Formats: sequence, structure tokens, C-alpha cells
Amino acid sequence: MVKKNGIIFAALAFVLVLQSASAQVKLNANRGHSHNDYKQEIPLLTAYYAEMGSIEADVFLKDGELYVAHEASEIRPDFTLKKIYLDPLARFFKAKGNHPYADVALKLQLVIDVKEDYRHVLPVLLKELEGYAEVFDAKKNTNAIKIVVSGDMPAPADFKNYDEKLSFDGRPATTYTDEQLARVAMISDDLKNHTVWNGKGNPTRADEAKIRATIEQAHRKGKPFRFWASQDSPNTWIVLERLGVDWINTDKPAKLKDFYLHQDKLSYTNPKPYTPYTPTYKSDGQNKAPKNVILLIGDGMGLAAIHAGLIANHGDLNMAKFHYIGFSETAAADAGNTDSAAGGSAMAIGYKTNNRYIGMGPDDQKKTNLVDTLAAFGIKSGIITAGDLTDATPAVFYAHQLDRSYNGAIANDLLSSKSEVLVGSNRKAFEQNKNSSLLSDLKTKGFQVTNSLIDFEKQHEGKQLVLLDDSATRPVIKGRGDMLKRSLLHTMQILSKNKPGFFIMAEGAQIDYGGHTNDLPYLVSELHDFDRTIAEALRFADQDGETLVIVTADHETGGLTLLDGAAEKGMVRGEFSTNDHTGIMVPVFAYGPGSQNFNGVYPNNQIFHKIIKAYRLAKAK
Repeated sequence: MVKKNGIIFAALAFVLVLQSASAQVKLNANRGHSHNDYKQEIPLLTAYYAEMGSIEADVFLKDGELYVAHEASEIRPDFTLKKIYLDPLARFFKAKGNHPYADVALKLQLVIDVKEDYRHVLPVLLKELEGYAEVFDAKKNTNAIKIVVSGDMPAPADFKNYDEKLSFDGRPATTYTDEQLARVAMISDDLKNHTVWNGKGNPTRADEAKIRATIEQAHRKGKPFRFWASQDSPNTWIVLERLGVDWINTDKPAKLKDFYLHQDKLSYTNPKPYTPYTPTYKSDGQNKAPKNVILLIGDGMGLAAIHAGLIANHGDLNMAKFHYIGFSETAAADAGNTDSAAGGSAMAIGYKTNNRYIGMGPDDQKKTNLVDTLAAFGIKSGIITAGDLTDATPAVFYAHQLDRSYNGAIANDLLSSKSEVLVGSNRKAFEQNKNSSLLSDLKTKGFQVTNSLIDFEKQHEGKQLVLLDDSATRPVIKGRGDMLKRSLLHTMQILSKNKPGFFIMAEGAQIDYGGHTNDLPYLVSELHDFDRTIAEALRFADQDGETLVIVTADHETGGLTLLDGAAEKGMVRGEFSTNDHTGIMVPVFAYGPGSQNFNGVYPNNQIFHKIIKAYRLAKAK
């Protein structure tokens, strides 16, 4: 009997999932209920153009006409139901080919919340509806705008006394006959009747069970469900959606539409996690000078991005293995918000500088960068990016220009750089340069120029300039593959032959791109690619015992906020506050000898000085 009941329960649960699938899987703006819509700055139109599926207007009867207002004292001349809602909706309906919206799959209901005296209000309402043919008659026209009466309503037994073009807003505690239930358009209730949850975080398990039971009861009756008096924020929308609510109550229809319209960019699920490398920690924090330093820059990578990546990789990252962690203050010399040029330059030259400056101080003078500084001590350097080699972050380690947009001049600056290995795209900046002999000049300077990773991996010594096709640095989600990791591995192989040591800067360039486009799947997939590259740096550091690995960002991009996540599923949902950079601090992770010196909070230009100090170059000299 227990087994039989279990089967029945499982079957019932499956049916309930099917009944509420639209709510739990693909809620969209058309499932929004514009609560107290008449209080919008532009009543009806704000909700209509946000494609709300339900729009609510409170009405009072005065002098034989229906006025829209929350209180009788708020009634305004000409602010009538007919003028503000019925007439415009009828025009829209006819203009859209006798559909509520141009997308014929979208539905619309107008909820008339009767504030008082339904016995006199409903006859006047029906009389007003007579002038609109089948626009508001859902009984005769399945495409019609449904009229749903709420608030002060007749008893269910009296539903039959009113024209069938009127539907009613049901209540979960009310018992309906099948005939009465046929007149119920939806079932609604005050959320406070079920929980003290204020919309922040999640309701308790007990309250969640009560909420689910109420919603499922409505679904068993074949009716959609709505809560009113719910918190109006993305977090609440997400929780209500997860619990199976069909109508999302909102006073922010435009924001709700935007939230659901971009869900493909605001949520990400990674079903197959990768396994991070487990460091040995043998050399970690040792008080000795490293021979090598690997600086990994996740462009635009803030804490929220890292946490999103951790959740999406089922709760683990290579970055989560570091014991020594600090914070870098990223402000530029001329603004509290930095771009990659000023942010990268601070780390490359040791000076806070102005936005857009490449390797230049705020005094407009060239400053010796880390690569050239280290070359004086015999340390060879590599510069790698998963993007454009002349873009700001890689450029600051070999070029000196007053504007990051001078791609040709930046490429030409490579002639005076001490760098040994460079990998990235934007080949045309070198091939179509104003200096028509640039590539031949670079070859004369000793560079072997290749155009693919395969050709690069065939080179085992000497100076290397790898100018990839732009397609080779396309996003990971569009098939880039592991070019960043492969580039780092081979650069380490070449430069590790240099007895005095090496310095490598490798950039996860497109974490930033994902932030700029407010695209969470783009951002997280790029962060995972960057994190896999970090694993190779950590592995090398363990094998070598003389390598310091530093992981940081030039700034945060996008103002990412995490709203929901489930590490066991690799699922994360978020929202962005901007398509630009933000001024918040970014983390600095360090591993290997000297890593303890990167703890604390400090300006980003101190990373340059900490690296120099870690090498103990003065003593070595």
C-alpha cells in the first residue's frame, strides 16, 4: 500500500509540474501583473509596452460613471475607466489585427478591482463594455482581452447572474462548484497570509511548504495563481517563479520585462564542472625570492564574477585554492573609475595614471615598464592575451602612448620593447601599419613571426611574435578553445630556459567583454577558461618551486550582482548595474615564494613594486 501510494504521489507530482511548467521554466513579461497600474506615471501605456499579461485598475462609481482611483478622495475629472483603459485598449486590439499584442501568442487581461458597491458597479461596467464588440468578450473571442473582476465581488453562487464576458478573481480559501470555477480566471491571495517572508532571501521551509501547497491547490483546479503584497524586486520574482507562481505582481512593469527579456544573458548553467588543480603548497609563502613571476590578469574580473564562476563550476575554482589574498584599489589618477589602460598601466609602470594612457605617467611622460625593468637584470618576459594584442592590458607592458586607441602606434612601439614572447590577435595592426616595414623590422630585431598556435608550439627558443587570426580569439562559447592555456604553457616552456628567470603576463581579456555586454554566460565561460589557465601556472609553480603566481584584475566590469545560484546544479543568475567599469576593489591572489607580501589592501600601482620587491633585484644585482 505504501508503494502504491508512492506511485500515485509521484504521478500527481508529475502532473503538477506539467501544469505549472510555464511558470517554472519560461516565465516572461507577459506573465507580469501590473499592480495598481493607474498609479504609473503613464497609466496603461507603461504596462502595455512592457507586454504585461495582466493590468489592474481600481474603480469607483460616481455620477453614473466608472473612475479609476485607489481612494474615492483621489478621483480626478476625466480619469475614467473608459478613457484611460477601455478606449486605448480597443484601439490597440484593432490595430494588432484583433489581438492584444502584435505577437499573437501574448495574452492580456484587464483586472477591474471594484473598491466598493459591486452591485451597482458591475451593471455599469457591462454597459460600458457593450460598445466594444468582441474586444473584451473572451467568451466569444479567444483572442479577446479578458475582463477579470476583483476586489468587492459577488459571492460565487451569484457569478451566474452576470454576463459571461466577466470573469472573477478567485481566492484559495473559497470552495467553488465546477460551474463557479469555470468563471474564475485566476486565484489570488495576500502573501502575508502564508508567510512573514519579506521578499529578501528565501522563506523558511515551513512557509515555503505552505506557499507551494496553496499554489498547487490552484493548479489542481487548472487556475493560474498570483500573490499580491509581495516585495517587488528581482530576488522576489525569482523565488516566486521557483515556487510556481504564474502571475508576478509588480509596480515596475518595464523593469520586469527587461529582467525576463534578458534571462538568456542573466542566467547560466554549467552541467559539467572541471576539476581544479590541488596545489602542494610546498613553496607557498616562503620567505625567498622567486626566480619567475606569472601575473594573470582577468580583465574586468570582480568578486561577483569570481563567485559566479565558483557556483557555476559546482562550488570550486583554482582561484579558491589560494591562501594569500589581498585587495587592489583600482582608481585612476584622473578619476575614481579606471579603464584597462590606466588600470593596467598602474601594474606595468608602478604609477597611477590617467584613463586611456598606455605606459605613460600622469605627467604625459613615458615610464619604464615592468618588462623593460626586468630585462636589465636578464629576466625575459612574455605577454599573452585572449584578445587583441594592441588592446590596453597587453599594450601597457610594451608600449607608451597617450591614447589606447592608437593601435598602429602601439604595435610600432614593440620595436623598442624588451619583451621576448607575445601572443594575441589583431594582426592587421602590424601588417597594415603606417610603418610599412614594421614586420620586417621586428624580424630583424630577432622576432620569429607566426600566425597560429600550432606554428608557435613548433618554436622552442628565441623571440616569438604570434599574430593570430581574430577568429582564434573569438569567445569561448563560440569555439575559441584553450588558446590561453596553450599559449601560457608554451611560453613557460620557452622562457624557463632562461637562467635568470622570467616574467609572464597572461590576460583573460574577455571576462571584461562579458561584463560590458551584460552577458553572464559569456562572462562565466571566459572566467572558467581563465581559471583553467591559472591551474597550469600553479602546476608549474609546484614543479619549479621558484615561481610566484599572482592573479588579479585591472578593474571590475558590469556591476554584477548575484541573485540566485545552486552549486549542485552549476546554476547562477544575476543582474548587472552598468555596461561600464565600476570603481570597486578587486582581489589579488598570490601563490609561491613571496606570496605573503600581497596580503592587505593597497593601490593597484603597488603590484608593480611588490613584484620588483619579490624578485629582490637589488640584492641580485
